[in-house]
Amino acid sequence: MARSNENRRSPIGYTVLIVAALLTVIPFVYAVLGSLKTSGQISTNPLGLPNPVMWENYAAVLVGDAFWRPLLNSVIVGLLTVVIVLVCGTLATFALSRFNFRGRESVYAFFTLGLLFPAAVAILPLYLMLRLLDLLNTPIGVALPQAAFALPVTVVILRPFFQSIPQELEEAASMDGAGPMRFFLRILLPMSVPVLITVSILALITSWNGYLLPLLILTDPDSWTIPLGLSRFAGSYTYDTARVLAYSVVAMVPTVLAYGFAERYIVQGLTAGAVKG
Repeated sequence: MARSNENRRSPIGYTVLIVAALLTVIPFVYAVLGSLKTSGQISTNPLGLPNPVMWENYAAVLVGDAFWRPLLNSVIVGLLTVVIVLVCGTLATFALSRFNFRGRESVYAFFTLGLLFPAAVAILPLYLMLRLLDLLNTPIGVALPQAAFALPVTVVILRPFFQSIPQELEEAASMDGAGPMRFFLRILLPMSVPVLITVSILALITSWNGYLLPLLILTDPDSWTIPLGLSRFAGSYTYDTARVLAYSVVAMVPTVLAYGFAERYIVQGLTAGAVKG
């Protein structure tokens, strides 16, 4: 009977997944097709194939600093964010998962509450704090708040996996003379590569798509990231929708490639803790 119910539910599940995939892919396909047309073709035949194919739209984006400068800035900010998230997130999760101390669960609950805390609420105090620290208009000034907002989901994902590592393994390492930090660096982190890649990709994509924080913190246009560069480019080509779409497509390529490369690690990382638990 259970197998029969499962079989009846399967078509519904597959239908939901197919619809979700289409809702995700269709806007991307539309952007790619629109980027290969003229703006006039987009207006008269938005769903048709480009005829002729306008590669000049991509040439306009890739020539000059309109794309490459924001790309470099986004890479720097993204890498800084990932490094901070990995260092702080792994150390915090190690303490919350492998050590017993009073208030441990309260600290973990504090991290989980961070999932409900919108970044927009903290914009003003963040701006004032960064101004006092003289971090405005610097990559680290953007990376630090982004890493702070990425820490809750990082801890929530890492903790079940860290807890699933057998205690006997840590005891054996201790008998061989390995202290907690050596166990953390030599054993726990190498075993956690899939889940570490997962949180890294999540932090990178969040940083790459960030708009509000860079807008307030980066006052110099030369230090703007990809979302701000796209906004400026769209302002320069207000009536040229095709070129704006070309910029959008090119801006998505790095994150799509990163996700495609790490897809299997992301799946492993999200399921490893549950499987081992």
